[in-house]
Amino acid sequence: MRRLFNNRLHAGKLLAGRLHSYAGRDDVIVLGLPRGGVPTAFAVAEDLAAPLDVLLVRKLGLPGYPEYAIGAVAGEGPCLLNLEELRLLGMPAAALNEEVDREREEIARREVRYRGGRPPPQLRDRIVLLVDDGMATGATMRMAILVARQARPAKIIVAVPVAPQEVYRALAGEVDALVCLHTPHPFHSVGEWYRDFEQVGDEEVASLLARAWRGVAGATISTRICRNNSTAG
Repeated sequence: MRRLFNNRLHAGKLLAGRLHSYAGRDDVIVLGLPRGGVPTAFAVAEDLAAPLDVLLVRKLGLPGYPEYAIGAVAGEGPCLLNLEELRLLGMPAAALNEEVDREREEIARREVRYRGGRPPPQLRDRIVLLVDDGMATGATMRMAILVARQARPAKIIVAVPVAPQEVYRALAGEVDALVCLHTPHPFHSVGEWYRDFEQVGDEEVASLLARAWRGVAGATISTRICRNNSTAG
């Protein structure tokens, strides 16, 4: 199998090429889904000369099997739940509530770590580009769409490097546009399409956001991407 993306930054550069019609506009904002989506979103925002921020949502995992998504949650408001899965699993309400509380505590922690008191972005009447490094079930992206829509943006555009065909089709009707570079079938995981898919840490997320907010071009990051591209086979 040919891995399509050297890393998340390379994937973001490729995504930006499909989003060139939004470049240089003052009504566009790029929102990355932490943590893995932030490097991808950084590259998109850099190429489009657009502001970057984050939209903090979290997947709800099945207790004991955190990669198994049963829904998603934001910092406040209702959760997004896969009710059919919950019914089949027979998950107790108390366990579900504990999972929701735990993920909301993590969102609150990340809010402080990433923003450091910086207010959330204003999305009303803006074109919002929601960017992640890929989608598996689409649960967190669907939650992000719901959160963004509450702010009454002009448009919501979802942009991801890779997603299953069924998730792509399901979400395409929920947004103004969905840009996806690859929709493989069968689909096993997001990471299988990357050469480098190491976990992104808080420090990297905070650093990229700080650089974007200072308006500093990512010289070393761009150099790294070029070097990786030159060796791609």
